[in-house]
Amino acid sequence: MEDKQNNTPKHRDKLEALDNLSLGISMVAAIVIGFGIGYGLKELTGYSWTLWLGVFWGVAAAGLNIYKAYKRAQKSFEGLENDPRYAHRAKHGDKASDDED
Repeated sequence: MEDKQNNTPKHRDKLEALDNLSLGISMVAAIVIGFGIGYGLKELTGYSWTLWLGVFWGVAAAGLNIYKAYKRAQKSFEGLENDPRYAHRAKHGDKASDDED
């Protein structure tokens, strides 16, 4: 009966790690796609500023991917401030690493 109550997927941690690793790839892909759209618009319309518009869209999409990853990570670490293992560090800061310098 206890096994049925624990409904977490077997490889959930691995999938979350792969999702975080794909952030760098998605940033590059967003900028390349934005550049491609901008270059296509430049060839289609003849205006050179449309290339930079596409690059801007790509950089904005990459920034949005970073923001979404940050929010996802922040949500996964929400409960740790009440954990006794991390409460002292959250309250007083990390003084041990400052003493070593």
